[in-house]
Amino acid sequence: MFRRRNAATADAPAEPTADEVKAAAARGAVTAGKGRPTPKRSEAERRRRYQLSAEDRKAAGKQARTKDRAERARKTEAMRRGEEWALPAKDRGPVRALARDYVDSKRRFSEFYMYGLVVLLFLLFLHSPVIQTILPIVLIVMVLIMAGEGFWIGTRVAKLANERYPGQSTRGIKMYSGMRALQIRKLRFPKPRVKPGEQI
Repeated sequence: MFRRRNAATADAPAEPTADEVKAAAARGAVTAGKGRPTPKRSEAERRRRYQLSAEDRKAAGKQARTKDRAERARKTEAMRRGEEWALPAKDRGPVRALARDYVDSKRRFSEFYMYGLVVLLFLLFLHSPVIQTILPIVLIVMVLIMAGEGFWIGTRVAKLANERYPGQSTRGIKMYSGMRALQIRKLRFPKPRVKPGEQI
C-alpha cells in the first residue's frame, strides 16, 4: 500500500511553484509581434489592385494599351477642334485663337504656295530654255508676294489683338499668323472653325 501510494505520487505531475505561475502568466500576456510595420491603407489598396490585375497580366496590359490609344485619339480630336485644354502651349490663348480665325476667314495667295511649289518642281524637269529662264523669276515673285502678305497679315492680327484683348501678350503672333497662312487650308491644325468670308 505504501509502495502504491509512492508510485502514484511519482506519476502525478508536480504542481508549479508561484514563480513558475507568474512567469507563465507574463509570457501569455505578451503577444508576439509581426516583425514588420503595418502597411498604410493606400499601400494596401494599391497592392490589392495589383494582385487582382496580375491574375491575367496579358489581358491587363492589352486593356491598358487600348485605354491609352483611346485617350490619345480623344485628345487629338479635341486638338483638331481647337479645344483649349488639349492644345499645345504655342496654340493656347485668345490671341492665338483670334490669329487663326483671322487667317482662316479669307482665301489668300499664301495658302496656294505649296501647290505652286509642286508645279515648279515639275517644270524643273522640262528642258525648255524659255521655262528655265522664266522659272527663277516666277519663284522670286512668289516669295516676295508670300513675304509681303505674311507681313501684312501679322501686322493686322497684332493690331486687332491689341484692340480686342488689351494687356494680352502678342509676342510671336506675327510669325504665328504668317506660318498658318502658308499652310494648305485642309491641313491646318487646329482645323479652321470659320469659313472664308465670315466676319470675326
